Amino acid sequence: MKKILVLLGPPGAGKGTVGSILSKEWELPLISSGDILRENLKKETEIGIKAKKYVESGELVPDEIVMEMIEKELSNFIYNAGFIMDGFPRTIEQAKMFDKLTDSNDIKVIYLKADDDFLVKRLSLRRVCENCGKIYHLVNIPPVKEGICDVCGGKLIQRVDDREDVVRRRLKVYKEQTAPLIKYYKEKNILFMVNGEENLKNTLSEIKKITEW
Repeated sequence: MKKILVLLGPPGAGKGTVGSILSKEWELPLISSGDILRENLKKETEIGIKAKKYVESGELVPDEIVMEMIEKELSNFIYNAGFIMDGFPRTIEQAKMFDKLTDSNDIKVIYLKADDDFLVKRLSLRRVCENCGKIYHLVNIPPVKEGICDVCGGKLIQRVDDREDVVRRRLKVYKEQTAPLIKYYKEKNILFMVNGEENLKNTLSEIKKITEW
């Protein structure tokens, strides 16, 4: 039996942080659709060029582009024992496509809840190293030297999709197009709600109780 954990929740709810920690503890690979997409954007691949205009305007990238990216990633043998999925699926159509690639008996879906004001504050203060990708938060995880990465000395930048106006737009799009996934997975009896505004230790503890892996 594969161990497949799907992390759902609005932008900034903590899916990436939670996924990274559990990936190391459970020795399961983490698939971040956002990271894969950003890598395609950075390298200006065919997928990246197609997706660029949607990302910069805060719109969801079309399903066919995302699925092309995910299918290619899941063909990698390292996912045979299972994986943790961060940021995918984001629409009902993507979820149905994902169902064809996986067995629902192997899946547990965690939904990280958080309100808009909390998310806007968290994301608008996030900074990322343009060289190594390490993530900082100006209040919670500030760098030792302002604007400089502690790890590689690279410049810290604010991603376009972390600006407050784009965050607000992303949250609006999320509610319109992604929130219905809650109902979809609830009907499959594989959805579990966890408070994304809790401290990280409590959030992880709750997820481990739910999964019992």
